Amino acid sequence: MDPKRELTSVDLAALVGEFGAYEGAKVDKAYLYGDDLVRLKMRDFDRGRIELILEVGEIKRAHTVAPERVPDAPGRPPQFAMMLRNRLSGADFAGVEQYEFDRILEFTFEREDGTTRIIVELFGQGNVAVTDGEYEVIDCLETVRLKSRTVVPGSRYEFPDSRTNPLTVSREAFDHEMDDSDTDVVRTLATQLNFGGLYAEEVCTRAGVEKGLDIADADEAVYDRVYEAIERLALDIRNGNFEPRLYRERDDADDGDGDASEGQVVDVTPFPLEEHDDFDGEPYDTFLEALDDYFFQLELGEDEEPEPTEQRPDFDSEVAKYERIIEQQQGAIEGFEQEADALREQAELLYAEYGLVDEILSTIQDARAQDRPWDEIRERFEAGAEQGIEAAEAVVDVDGSEGTVTVDLDGERIDLVVGQGVEQNADRLYTEAKRVEEKKEGALAAIEDTREDLEDAKRRRDEWEATEREDTSEDGEDEEGETEQRDWLAEPSIPIRENEPWFDRFRWFHTSDGYLVIGGRNADQNEELVKKYLEPGDKVLHTQAHGGPVTVLKATDPSEASSSDIELPDSSIEEAAQFAVSYSSVWKDGRYAGDVYAVDADQVTKTPESGEYLEKGGFAIRGDRTYYRDTPVGAAVGIQCEPYTRVIGGPPSAIEDRVETTIELEPGRYAQADTAKRLYRRFRERFEDESFVRKIASPDRIQHFMPPGGSRIKGD
Repeated sequence: MDPKRELTSVDLAALVGEFGAYEGAKVDKAYLYGDDLVRLKMRDFDRGRIELILEVGEIKRAHTVAPERVPDAPGRPPQFAMMLRNRLSGADFAGVEQYEFDRILEFTFEREDGTTRIIVELFGQGNVAVTDGEYEVIDCLETVRLKSRTVVPGSRYEFPDSRTNPLTVSREAFDHEMDDSDTDVVRTLATQLNFGGLYAEEVCTRAGVEKGLDIADADEAVYDRVYEAIERLALDIRNGNFEPRLYRERDDADDGDGDASEGQVVDVTPFPLEEHDDFDGEPYDTFLEALDDYFFQLELGEDEEPEPTEQRPDFDSEVAKYERIIEQQQGAIEGFEQEADALREQAELLYAEYGLVDEILSTIQDARAQDRPWDEIRERFEAGAEQGIEAAEAVVDVDGSEGTVTVDLDGERIDLVVGQGVEQNADRLYTEAKRVEEKKEGALAAIEDTREDLEDAKRRRDEWEATEREDTSEDGEDEEGETEQRDWLAEPSIPIRENEPWFDRFRWFHTSDGYLVIGGRNADQNEELVKKYLEPGDKVLHTQAHGGPVTVLKATDPSEASSSDIELPDSSIEEAAQFAVSYSSVWKDGRYAGDVYAVDADQVTKTPESGEYLEKGGFAIRGDRTYYRDTPVGAAVGIQCEPYTRVIGGPPSAIEDRVETTIELEPGRYAQADTAKRLYRRFRERFEDESFVRKIASPDRIQHFMPPGGSRIKGD
């Protein structure tokens, strides 16, 4: 049996009830990994930190995971994640529902400024759609344009067509579905009743009905037994009668004394299945815990581990662990600060309302001196509040078991010890604030220790990688002194070496001769390039057509002394010309070539002639221009593995020798975002280490290097 990689409709029906336990949790942050995994970091008053994973790729799942198992946060949050953070930060989790009996979950979040729904489609290609309270789509991972339904930003979310829900089907409707079938019982349950293969077989087994029994041969007694089995299953789900099981392959060589945890995981279910009697079943307290363990172990079992002698220590996990601890410690410190401030404010309020507080305490003390019961004291305050007596109105509660009274001063509720005066109660609050401050000092000392551990882990990681590079350099030389190229595509684990150059916010690439080319993304950047970064010796290129970036071919880096004596190679100028035409309106209009002109830096000015007007981002040219007629468009995106790990893009001839793998583009009908997702999936298929692609090459990052307008992968 192949391991389960997608949750079933029965699984989702069971999950809804367990998710209800987290209602009221607040969302802290949202993350997007690649184009198919959403993570919501939440916090609950009782349970603390909660991590919710929604994955809709090859694996389709929705469940909570242990904090130590969450993937490391991506370095640069993509647009989808930023949108989620803007809408969900501080929102309350209001609940989750399954759409009919389909593999769709609808998570609802409430905030003062409105409702946000996250609709997770765990079927087909998978999708996550974010809508407002009226189901208008804000954004989605995949756009859907079918005859039957549409899911695109700006439109109303459309659910798939309704299907029979076997958990609520009436006996009459059940009989109708069965009678309409022309196949056997198990296939009818799987398709007409929408149980799917596994649970259709389970229903047959529980009902004592032969799976292959032809519907034409099934009598009323068979219908009775099958419907009763369905009702029992539905009742267990509605009442939450779960006994979750994680199933593993049974080792045939096991004599019964072996450890069941040795086998490969194959399934996880909300209750024991008779169909899985051939597997070892491990019980769990909750289905969410079972799902967490199942998918964690499934991933471990499918990962190809290197030989122990060559295994690289998992520095990234160690660094991530310390970073998570620091984040938790910082949260605790902030909590201590807030608690101490609140206690001091309460003490100051007591002095600010001294007369009122003293009257309340004196009234209770006098009553107790006369042996009046606490219930009578409470009733007297309630009666006084009805009469509008200020002191009585301030009393919220009287607790005789604790000897305290709770008062409301300027909207702040404060517990007072009845046997103490105003000063003593205030001193008690100040003392408590000081005690909390001491806890904060302890947390500050602890966070410094953790920071030292973090720096030590980073130092050991850097030393390992430096040694690894030296060993590769020494061992990889052949007899002629040439270094053997490393096959990064086949590496099971690729270390991340990030570098964000100063020009990363512009469009950019390095020519095949090593010269930097930068282009503006908008009028503001065009203006900045000409005013700030254009220097003697540089070339400026622009398309003859309107609507293109200011493209600067740099003779030197801004940190170097500029020189007009440098002769830029023709090959670099031609690549810069192709870059200028590819990232202009020429590509956006679907054309395959355009005219480009080049001038020297000293021919460009921001000062117009008398009677001229320059728009923002525009410039004037003085003197002759060199034209590059019918320059072909051409753009490629690739993944670089050394000396840094990153996405780069530009003319194909310029980047092909700088990347481990590349994909060439041409003008096409697919939206930029959709093409970026296709590129991301292609890159994941090419690398053995898929997590590496997730970390450095999200669709948003790929889109950063793509031409504007529609595209398609060349050759598709």
